[in-house]
Amino acid sequence: MQVYLVQHGQAKSKDEDADRPLTEAGIADIERVAVMLSGRIRLHRIVHSGKTRAWQTAEILGRHLQVADIKEVPDLNPMADPGTWSAHLAGMDADIMLVGHLPHVGRLASLLICGDMNADSVRFQPGTVVCLERGEDGWGISWMLPPPLLV
Repeated sequence: MQVYLVQHGQAKSKDEDADRPLTEAGIADIERVAVMLSGRIRLHRIVHSGKTRAWQTAEILGRHLQVADIKEVPDLNPMADPGTWSAHLAGMDADIMLVGHLPHVGRLASLLICGDMNADSVRFQPGTVVCLERGEDGWGISWMLPPPLLV
């Protein structure tokens, strides 16, 4: 099984817009990442937090990856307990993409890889996709795609 952890794209500051939607650069970054992934990964479900920047990111990725099942779910907010999604993933077999925020996606990655959410094992930046793969010995990083690699 693979889980794709995504930090939302670059968002506007609270001073610019309290809802913090994606900036034009953030949209462009996610579009480039989505085009790169299109035809290379297959999944049937993308889940995201309810925050505007996360659902915008999920919608762009879903359009390019041809994923119709895109839903808001609890426990993907910045300060959510990563143990909740670690437990959900333990009972899943189908590949899934989670679109969320720091520090949550970083803590979840560290919890899955190292068993310690504070290990700081993956350094996300806006728009980054990290593919973790579950094997017989647990989770490991399969690959990582930050937007600056696509410029």
